[in-house]
Amino acid sequence: MSGTHYDVVISGAGMVGATLACLLAKSAKRVAVLEVIPPPVFKASDDFELRVSALSRFSQQILEQAGAWEGVINRRAVAYENMVVWDATGSGEIHFSAAELGEPELGHIVENKIIQLALLEAMEAQTAIDLFCPSKVQSFVRDGAHMVVTLDDGRELAAELLVGADGARSAVRELAGIGWQREDYAQKGLVCVVRTELPHQATAWQRFMPSGPLAFLPLSDPHYSSIVWTLPADRADVLVKQDDTQFKAALSAALGSRLGMVEVIGARGAFPLVGSHAECYVQEGVALIGDAAHTIHPLAGQGVNLGIKDAAELAQQLIVAKGHLGSMKTLRRYERARKGDNHLTQKTMEGFRLLFGNNSQPLQLVRNSGLNLANHLPLVKNTLVRQAMGV
Repeated sequence: MSGTHYDVVISGAGMVGATLACLLAKSAKRVAVLEVIPPPVFKASDDFELRVSALSRFSQQILEQAGAWEGVINRRAVAYENMVVWDATGSGEIHFSAAELGEPELGHIVENKIIQLALLEAMEAQTAIDLFCPSKVQSFVRDGAHMVVTLDDGRELAAELLVGADGARSAVRELAGIGWQREDYAQKGLVCVVRTELPHQATAWQRFMPSGPLAFLPLSDPHYSSIVWTLPADRADVLVKQDDTQFKAALSAALGSRLGMVEVIGARGAFPLVGSHAECYVQEGVALIGDAAHTIHPLAGQGVNLGIKDAAELAQQLIVAKGHLGSMKTLRRYERARKGDNHLTQKTMEGFRLLFGNNSQPLQLVRNSGLNLANHLPLVKNTLVRQAMGV
């Protein structure tokens, strides 16, 4: 059998794939990581990036284990201590507070490129990791107990396990012939960075409207927030191109002027919202994690957190495995642990989307009453937020 030998080859050095690589390397597994896109560049004077992630406390703990959290905090991240969610069609509102839980924060808002850079540094500190960039999987075959992976430049790598962490358009998933169920929500997420008249108070603000939720996520400057505004696709396309004066007025009104007038900083973007799920996460010698296995609606910001949970679970199963890392016995333990949770979260987010995106008066009454009732039941409210935090 030709090719350089590794324990695991990971296709994709994004947040999820890099987390898995670091966790495995710390347990003396030899890992090759393939990535097409060169690493991002960051300077402290850079403008805030459009795409951010709301990292849960569980994700923070995993990034600490991976050796990347210090690199996140040493750049810029903001701990959010509160979350306020309310319904635009009525008086329903719920407040979540870290102080009520006896916790220092609910989570952190971090630009995606900062997480990626911190993980790249952590990978570079591990001699057990070889990063191939730019590089991607061209094909793979099983050769006895190993997967032989051919790269786009013709080189070959051999490993017991090939992991697809290469996003929703995963080449590994396609080459493995794993089915993919996809639902287009006919919505887009409009993103931009804004400066608000009033400070964000280390609070994540989310308003549910019939057209979709609007989230203002706090950044490290007390007057700056990253917004994710879910809209019908055609409406999002209009707003992305709208002149600044009209857009600022629409955005301020959409948040109910909670943070005063809004000034847009820099460019706007919009990305399609799609829910999808692989028919299976594993086959002999192959495993899928993160967006290669599932994508969900962003209304609760759980996408990257689910992917990091995938990475943590697969790493744990591979570390304790007694035999072959690519065996179905080992990989099915990972799939059983993660597939149900991911599917439930996906369907729950779709349920919330349908519930809050409905103009029916009876449903408006139910959801407003439900928010207000939950807000006055500390046990229910704190259980919900602890589940989201992963603690």
